[in-house]
Amino acid sequence: MTHLTKLRFFLILGVLLFLLGCILVYQNVIYNDRKLHVVFCDVGQGDAIFIRTPNGSDILVDGGPDDSVLSCLGKHMPFWDREIELVMLSHPHADHVIGLIALSKYYKIGTFVTENLKNNTFGYQTLLQSLSSQKIKINYIYAGDKLKIKDGVSVEFVGPSKDFVLVNSPDGLIGESGEKASLESLIKYKDFSVLLTGDSQEMELEEALRQAQGFSPVSILQIPHHGSKTGLNLTLLQRLSPKLAIISVGKDNKYGHPAKEVLKILNDLNIKTLRTDEDGDIEIVTDGERYGLKLKN
Repeated sequence: MTHLTKLRFFLILGVLLFLLGCILVYQNVIYNDRKLHVVFCDVGQGDAIFIRTPNGSDILVDGGPDDSVLSCLGKHMPFWDREIELVMLSHPHADHVIGLIALSKYYKIGTFVTENLKNNTFGYQTLLQSLSSQKIKINYIYAGDKLKIKDGVSVEFVGPSKDFVLVNSPDGLIGESGEKASLESLIKYKDFSVLLTGDSQEMELEEALRQAQGFSPVSILQIPHHGSKTGLNLTLLQRLSPKLAIISVGKDNKYGHPAKEVLKILNDLNIKTLRTDEDGDIEIVTDGERYGLKLKN
């Protein structure tokens, strides 16, 4: 190697190292701002919510109907971070499950929690096999359970109760329609709270409000079941009194979500509403007192 060739090599290496250093510094500033980030990922007709805590712990609630969630994570996590500390599956329906299969191939999963209901579909059974092969324990959750993250963020499960599951799904199974139970999780950080509802229905949310004390009103509400008319009513919305409502929904879906009845009561109560089919990824950033929005369509 000639002197000139060596010089060029070290010059190129120096430039590459400099650029890599800039990327690392930039990503460190962007992704470690000591605030709570909640991202409703645009994954089509399904749910996937990514949460990054002030100290950089990563939480994923549901995975959506395909591997689109990986793109969302790529936008909202540092490229070197390949671990999701907590994964929560609201219920074993395909539009919440399938993306978690892809996730398990590319990310290390710390803790996995879900409701104690099974589904015999190929997708859900594939997810169970993937978790088992990696020796990831499944923790079953009921209303009243609570997880604390070390930086002041807590996850409180307000539904479903064990009695609700036993009454509505006595065989411990759900099919791909007629869902009767779904994890309802309340994410809290100081004065900020967001209620994630999965595919829960009116009666489950009503039970949660009867049994759990002190969790309403909420700052932000994920409208249940992609805006289905059976997931919410005026009384429930008045009780929860969110400042912002989010609907996870796909464009031109065959179910007619979100229902016009739900959109009407949101409009009648003057609740600001955002939708993933119209707004793309919806990111909420908060210091625990105030929050701001970042929309990435």
